[in-house]
Amino acid sequence: MSLDIIPTRFRSQGTALLHDTLMVPIAWALAFWLRFNLDFLPTSFFQEGLRALLIIIPVQLGAFAAFGLYRGIWRFASLPDILRILKAVLVGTAVAMALLFVFTRAAGIPRSVPVIYTILLVMLLGGPRLIYRWMKDHHLYISSGKRVLIVGSGKAGEMLARHILRNKNDAYRPIAFVDDNPRRLGRDIQGLPVAGNCSAIPALVQELDIDLVMLATPAATAVEMRRVVEFCENAGVPFRSVPQLRDLMSGNLQINELREISIEDLLGRDPVSLDWTAIRGALADKTILVTGGGGSIGSELSRQLAQLGPNRLVIFDNCEFNLYQIEMDLMQQYPELELQCHLGDVTDPPSIEDVFLRHRPDLVFHAAAYKHVPLLEHQIRQAVRNNVLGTRNVALAADKYGCSVFILVSTDKAVNPANVMGASKRAAEIFCQNLDAQSKTRFITVRFGNVLGSAGSVIPLFRKQIAEGGPVTVTDPRMERYFMTIPEACQLIMQTVVMGVGGEIFVLDMGEPVKISYLADQMIRLSGKIPGEQIEIKYIGLRPGEKLFEELFHEKERLERTDHEKVLLAHHRKVDWDSLNRTVNDLAHACDAMDAEALKRLMLALVPEHAQHVPKTGLRKQETKVVYINQ
Repeated sequence: MSLDIIPTRFRSQGTALLHDTLMVPIAWALAFWLRFNLDFLPTSFFQEGLRALLIIIPVQLGAFAAFGLYRGIWRFASLPDILRILKAVLVGTAVAMALLFVFTRAAGIPRSVPVIYTILLVMLLGGPRLIYRWMKDHHLYISSGKRVLIVGSGKAGEMLARHILRNKNDAYRPIAFVDDNPRRLGRDIQGLPVAGNCSAIPALVQELDIDLVMLATPAATAVEMRRVVEFCENAGVPFRSVPQLRDLMSGNLQINELREISIEDLLGRDPVSLDWTAIRGALADKTILVTGGGGSIGSELSRQLAQLGPNRLVIFDNCEFNLYQIEMDLMQQYPELELQCHLGDVTDPPSIEDVFLRHRPDLVFHAAAYKHVPLLEHQIRQAVRNNVLGTRNVALAADKYGCSVFILVSTDKAVNPANVMGASKRAAEIFCQNLDAQSKTRFITVRFGNVLGSAGSVIPLFRKQIAEGGPVTVTDPRMERYFMTIPEACQLIMQTVVMGVGGEIFVLDMGEPVKISYLADQMIRLSGKIPGEQIEIKYIGLRPGEKLFEELFHEKERLERTDHEKVLLAHHRKVDWDSLNRTVNDLAHACDAMDAEALKRLMLALVPEHAQHVPKTGLRKQETKVVYINQ
């Protein structure tokens, strides 16, 4: 039978047990030999000594097991282990001598022999353990690099340890692994032991003098990451995540290119389960247009669409730098992709007409939008032009040129909007959902909360403030927001293409809201600073248009579950199409006339739930009314 099928842990314990079993008779024989001044033993003493071993060996081994000599790892033998050996030898010797006295009156055993035996056995058991540790330390870690504890002893952790050891990296010295898999505890991997589970990190940091914790757990969930980070913070030890392991293997990245744990790692969620077969079937070999394709959502959406083999991917954006960046990125990653990038503005109908006439897109993902809440609060004309009229321009072009699907990327701020930005996005939703009834194109809206790390979001702001030494500004300690990673949001947007029949508002399940104060606290800690001591968190009060809590659907929108656990369906409220068209046309005229007061009145008519957040003074009586069919 091959020894490979025996777990390393048991092989190591078996080796230690065999060693200790042999040391007992050796120490006993040496004790007799020393007692008789290294001379030959009289026959009677020799025979009594041999018979005594029949009691001493099992008793002594029982004492070893009772005192936990085989729970430790020789690689980490230290003073506590020597003390356990001393206690086990003393107790074992005392019990064995007592039994010998009961059965044989300890005849033929000089009184000095047990004393000498005890000293020798402690030396024979403890000495090899300490020598083994010294040899391991001297052989593997002769460099003066940082002592590293690796989290995760699976394939990723093993590859990381092997990379450091084989490349003789002087900056790091791997010492041990920790792993929550009980089957791996006690094993040796690349000559390094799995010394405990993740909860043992604080103790191991002190015991092993750890300088750095490396996380090699690519499949870890956000909950697991938060747990490990908490242990590291409690231990006061720096922690880093390794680069992509495939790049490490290929040599594209070096181990010294460690990345900090990001807030996205801690707030991310379990991977989304998607029907990739259906998604690929709906998007492959199609001409796809992404407006706002250079922005945070649009660029990631373009990357994911490029993987699905579209016939042509058309990206439309009004920012030349963003457009250039996504073009270079996609050309490098997907050289076979037919990519067309157009610099233009959704508020410019001829520009939109030209793109649709040239490419005849099958599907449109409309992600172009202004979204900065405090800024747009004083820029209602720009919010309406871009978010309402720009959406109308693209939606009408999609209808005119026979697109099969139009996806509007919306926001939770469109629900009971407290600000101009939210009201403008709600108006865009209303237009698209009611255009669906007049068109052969399927108009679908996807609504979700904040995406982690998007341009203009709070996370880049906090990073900048932390880098500058603070303070980190939070509006209110009670403020909460829903968060989702950009890749997850884009994946679910694509999923709605195969779910929607037209006219729906899909609401992405954002999980539990996160307090912004918690976000600030965690980001400061991830930077290695202490909140309130090294970096201040300053509460500055709500800004114009901000709410303490966001909602994902209106109280009059009937919410339903769908076949996908992360996607909900909100039934929208229908509007009389003629009155809606008149109001949107009036918005366009008010924009041309630079009439901010008229824009406010018209937006209140179109989005009546916005009225509860608008001051009553300063507005004349509404001159336009949009007729809602099902209130």
